[in-house]
Amino acid sequence: MPTPPTDSFHRKIDYLRLSITDRCNLRCVYCMPEEGVAKLDHSEMLSYEEIVRLARIAISMGISKVRITGGEPLVRKDALSLCESIASLPGIASLTLTTNGVLLSDFAEGLFKAGIARVNISLDTLKPERFLRIARKDLFSRVWAGIMAADRAGFSPVKLNTVVMAGVNDDEIEDLARLTFDYPFHVRFIEFMPFQQRDYDSLFIPAFEILERLRRIAPLEKVTVSESNGPALHYGFKGAKGKIGIISPVSDHFCPNCNRLRLTADGKLRSCLFSVDETDLFQLLRRGASDDEICAAMVAAINSKPEKHHLSSAVFRKCISRPMFSIGG
Repeated sequence: MPTPPTDSFHRKIDYLRLSITDRCNLRCVYCMPEEGVAKLDHSEMLSYEEIVRLARIAISMGISKVRITGGEPLVRKDALSLCESIASLPGIASLTLTTNGVLLSDFAEGLFKAGIARVNISLDTLKPERFLRIARKDLFSRVWAGIMAADRAGFSPVKLNTVVMAGVNDDEIEDLARLTFDYPFHVRFIEFMPFQQRDYDSLFIPAFEILERLRRIAPLEKVTVSESNGPALHYGFKGAKGKIGIISPVSDHFCPNCNRLRLTADGKLRSCLFSVDETDLFQLLRRGASDDEICAAMVAAINSKPEKHHLSSAVFRKCISRPMFSIGG
């Protein structure tokens, strides 16, 4: 297996997040307006053949971990066949998927058979009426059914991602964490990030406050998680079946250890989630570029990966160029 490429700050880059669509069947308040947004035309999106080709090139460079994202990846037709194709690429060590869970009860078994190793599922509340307010769709029961289906299908662990927002769902931190006593889930609390959100400061809760709330339930122990390749710090309650994850992209950023690239559904390669710089692989592909030329463009993007983001700056936050759904969750 080739050695992962390193950037100019000596970080090994071995993880690629592939967004396969900008479309979503929810309208979460922190992600997009209720009426939705202008969607990419099919001709503006990477084809499955192009996505597989880019994944193959990336893996040949030493990038061994791939995550399928969206929008909501399961709304794109024949997503299972794409997962199967990527999972069969020589040299891939891990293929995972992030989903909002709405369609997961229909797809969980197929995804597991297709080679998806783990799934991350968004779950910002356990209250159906609150789910309707946050996601603007009355689909909590579908999401919970999807979580249960993922557990039955054999995914281990099932990861649940909660974006914590003051005055919106922070009163459920304890209830969500208690799921780990009954289920072998990893419940991950994520700091709210400023993607074009005007009332960001009033919604933000730092990771240390989340941890303080969790420690009121029972003592928390730091734990190691064998399959982790991401930014979460992991904890566990004594006797619990599952684990707790804390992700702090704002208050205690993990930039020094960042190992990832992101490819948008329209073929733009981003070396940092919060950077405005993109490498246009879509045009390279459509112009008939060779694998070597595409590889060189990826290497250049890795070499230009910034040392860190600047989310603590309000001025920087105003300059974030894309909403999250169009980058890939």
